[in-house]
Amino acid sequence: MLASNLKSIVSDNVLHAKWLNTLSYMENAGAKKISASEHKENVNLIILKHAAEEHRHAYYLKKQISKINETLCKTYTNAELLSPNHTKYYLHALDIAVCRYLKAVFNLSGYDLKFAAYLFVTYAIEVRADELYPIYQAVLDEAKSKVNVKSIILEEEGHLEEMMNQLVSFSDDWENHAAEVIKIEKALFESWVAALAAELPISA
Repeated sequence: MLASNLKSIVSDNVLHAKWLNTLSYMENAGAKKISASEHKENVNLIILKHAAEEHRHAYYLKKQISKINETLCKTYTNAELLSPNHTKYYLHALDIAVCRYLKAVFNLSGYDLKFAAYLFVTYAIEVRADELYPIYQAVLDEAKSKVNVKSIILEEEGHLEEMMNQLVSFSDDWENHAAEVIKIEKALFESWVAALAAELPISA
């Protein structure tokens, strides 16, 4: 379903610009979430690197829009995003649901809860990115688009490995908890994809 949706999006310049802008918005939102989870003093190198790279992805995706049309999608206003309500809800809802889960299972609060949520939410997002960006790149290649996300694919693979290394230190049973978080993310992602599909001409 995602690949066929992306083919429709990439074939329409306005939709494609909005799609890039939507991805940029989500990367930027993720970077801000990472920064918000930081301890006031105990900030490790991986968190700084990860936040910086997510911000760079947001910038890179926004810049790619100029390869389609320099006049499109200058802001993150609803009119310049695809399925804006679902897009803005997705990461926030994932964060809240994962916090509830971790609070119930590990009895965490305060910074400990924020940090644990950062680990598991980011892991789920990286698993999703590892699936989404290669599908998008394949559609771009097929369409012979000037746009490309190959550099993001490489960095997201590195992020996933970093998150797994941190999760191993967090809990011996991290994989079972991560599986529960993946289920939460999957439901939210599927809802987002359905909302995207509803905006495409083929659904009309």
